[in-house]
Amino acid sequence: MKLQPVILAGGTGSRLWPLSRELYPKQLINLTGEDSLLQTTLKRVSELPNCLSPIIVVGEEHRFLTKNQVEELGIFSEYHLLLEPIGRNTAPAISGAAFYAKKVNGGEDVVLLVLPADHLIAKPLAFGAAVEKAMRLAGEGRLVTFGVAPDHPETGYGYILRGENNQVAKFVEKPDLATAQEYVASGRYFWNSGMFAFSVDTLLAEMELHSPDMIHKMAIAVENGKRDGVFFRFSMDAMMSCPSDSIDYAVMERTSKASVVEADMGWSDIGSWLALWEVAEKDAHGNVVTGDVILEDVENSLIRAGDTLVAAVGLRDTMIIETADAVLVAPISKSQDVKKVVARLKKSGRGEFQVHRTVFRPWGSFTTLELQERFQIKRISVKPRSKLSLQMHYHRHEHWVVVNGTALVTTDDREVLLHENQSVYIPAGTKHRLENPGTIPLELIEVQIGSYLGEDDIVRFDDDYGRKA
Repeated sequence: MKLQPVILAGGTGSRLWPLSRELYPKQLINLTGEDSLLQTTLKRVSELPNCLSPIIVVGEEHRFLTKNQVEELGIFSEYHLLLEPIGRNTAPAISGAAFYAKKVNGGEDVVLLVLPADHLIAKPLAFGAAVEKAMRLAGEGRLVTFGVAPDHPETGYGYILRGENNQVAKFVEKPDLATAQEYVASGRYFWNSGMFAFSVDTLLAEMELHSPDMIHKMAIAVENGKRDGVFFRFSMDAMMSCPSDSIDYAVMERTSKASVVEADMGWSDIGSWLALWEVAEKDAHGNVVTGDVILEDVENSLIRAGDTLVAAVGLRDTMIIETADAVLVAPISKSQDVKKVVARLKKSGRGEFQVHRTVFRPWGSFTTLELQERFQIKRISVKPRSKLSLQMHYHRHEHWVVVNGTALVTTDDREVLLHENQSVYIPAGTKHRLENPGTIPLELIEVQIGSYLGEDDIVRFDDDYGRKA
C-alpha cells in the first residue's frame, strides 16, 4: 500500500510564548535550526519510500505562511493544504484528511501516516524503520500508534501500556509525578507520541463504529468543501456542527484494533521551553543561548535574545526569552506555566498573545515601529512581483516613503512609479494599491494618521489572495 503523509499543522504553542503567538505559532518558527519545525517534518517524510504528496491540515489564519514555507523547501511538485475554518481537535482533522485522501487517490485505500508538524526527531533512520513496521501492521487492519520509551518521569505526556503482540492494553492521561515514576520503573509504558498510522478504510470503519456523528459531519465537510488554488477549505457549516475531540478519545481508546510500535527515534514534541532546552546543544555550563547574549556566572539556563542585547548575571536554571514587545523570565522548571500568562493576556484583551510587532501577509510583512493614539509608524516589506489588495480606509490617512526598491502606487485611477526617497500621500476614502514590480524586495515607511488605526478599517475591492474585507 502507498503511504499518504498527513501533517497536522494547527495549534498555537502557548507554552512557547512570547516567541510563539496565535498568528505565528511554534510549528512555523525556526526553533532548532535553519528550518521551521513544519519544514523539518516535511523534509523527513520526503525521504520515506513509496510516499504520496503530503496533505497538510492547517488553520485558516495560517494558510499563507504555511504555503510559503512549503514552497521555500522546493522539494514537492505537488502538495495539499486542507483549511479548517474552525478548530475541532485532531479527530475531525484526521477524518477529513482521510476522506480527502480517498478522493484525490481515486478511491484507493492508502496508509495515512499522521504526524504533528511541531515534533523533533533526532534519529531519522530509526523513524523510517518504525514507519515501516507501522505500515505492515496498518496493512493488516490495525490502528497503529508510535510509543516512545520514557527516559524520565514526564508529567506532560500521555502514556501507553503495551499488551501482548504489540496490542495497546491501555491509554493513560498525563499522570502526576509519583504515577509517572511508577510507569517508568515498570518498563511496560511508553510515552504517547501523537503519531499514528492506519489505512483509510480501517480508520473510517472504526470511526463509523465509535464516533458516527463526527465521521458523518466530516464526510459532508469534504463533500461540500471548496478548492481555492492550492487550498481546499472544509465546509464551515459541517465543521461548526461537528463534535470536537482528539483522535485518542474518538477512536484509539475505544477500538479493539489498536497496536503500538516502539520507536527509539530521539523524539520530543518541543512543547515547552524546558523541552527545547533538553534537546538543544549546550555550552560548557549547560546553557542554551540564541542571539545577542552576554552571560556571567550563568548555568543550566535558556537565554534567547530576539531584538536587543540580553545580559544575565548569577543565574541558575532560568529562562529569559526576549522579543520586540515582550520579555519572559522564569525558572525553567516552570515552563509549563507559561500558558497561564497567555491566558491572562487573552482575558485582559492584550494583543501580545496573538501577534508580534512583525505581522506576515501573503505579499510580505509589516512591522509596527511606533503606535500612539492618533498616529502609527510601520515598516512595510513587499516581495518581488507581489501586490497588496485594492483597498480603502475610512478613518486613516497614509503617507508612504520608499526606502529601498521600486513601488507602483495606484490611487483611484492614477498610477505613479516611486523610487528610493520618493513619497506619496493617500487621503482617507481613496481607493489605493501598492505593488512591487521589481526583482528585489520593496521597503517603505508608512505613517498612518487618523481617529482609528485598527487593521479592520479596510475595504477590499480586489485581492490576489482571495481575502475578503
